[in-house]
Amino acid sequence: MPRITIWHALNQRAIARRYAAEHDTRYEDLDLIICHLGGGISVGTHRHGRAVDVNNAPDGEGPFSPERAGTLPAGQLIDLCNSGRFTKEELKKRISGRAGLTAHLGTTDVPAIIRQIEAGDKHAELVLDAMIYQIAKSIGAASVVLCGKIDVILLTGGMAHSDHIISRLKERISFLAPVHVYPGEDELEALALNVLSALRGELPVQTYR
Repeated sequence: MPRITIWHALNQRAIARRYAAEHDTRYEDLDLIICHLGGGISVGTHRHGRAVDVNNAPDGEGPFSPERAGTLPAGQLIDLCNSGRFTKEELKKRISGRAGLTAHLGTTDVPAIIRQIEAGDKHAELVLDAMIYQIAKSIGAASVVLCGKIDVILLTGGMAHSDHIISRLKERISFLAPVHVYPGEDELEALALNVLSALRGELPVQTYR
């Protein structure tokens, strides 16, 4: 089973170039870990301008997220697939779409979940803490790819707006490298900026077949 890389490539690269520009350096000169915190979560390891390792976020590899189950125990997953309880399409939805926070708490609305926690909901707190824990583990695993020589860890995506999540994540990963946060998604801006850079001759024009 070959590993397939499906990740938030546009946003991760856009954030990498934005960070580099803000710090008077080049993306191609940096070793980075970039974590996109959205409906799916991708953790990319970037070595000198190339993404060299990343989890397959849509197909359930890595930490669980608001919509995805993340890595599951293979034996139990095989048992579930052969239980006859679900069709193939239903099972796919159970790992991507109706999984993660949705499956546990019935919503992907992180601010609403945090309000539940502040109101004393211990189950919501347990589930959200478990997601943060798994994200931190994935970032820690990515650090091994760079032999621990990391210039910076960049956090981006919609959930990066949450101080609750970011503060707890920083507690676990800030010993690895400086952590910078870029909330939101910049896919369309990334497309425009890359076209502009190509027209200026700053980036090569690639041919994809």
